[in-house]
Amino acid sequence: MAERAEVTIAYCTQCNWLLRAAWMAQELLSTFGTELGSVTLIPGTGGIFEIRVDGALLWERRRDGGFPDARTLKTRLRDQIAPDRDLGHLDRDHDAGD
Repeated sequence: MAERAEVTIAYCTQCNWLLRAAWMAQELLSTFGTELGSVTLIPGTGGIFEIRVDGALLWERRRDGGFPDARTLKTRLRDQIAPDRDLGHLDRDHDAGD
């Protein structure tokens, strides 16, 4: 069996972003389930909000301009860990809007 992806979400405790980080973790676990080895929340300070997969930066609040929506986050993760995977309605809704 292939190694399962390790996702980390570093969030700022001073900014009260725990609920946002936890919601994103839940969204990823709901969609990718057994394809993930873990989703780890990492408390930090100074406005940090970074999502990494196997150490590679997937989303960074300052670099990427805020916070990702569920579709964007799931698409980026899918593109990293399972590019051939269909995300169901997320892919179809996106295609219809293009």
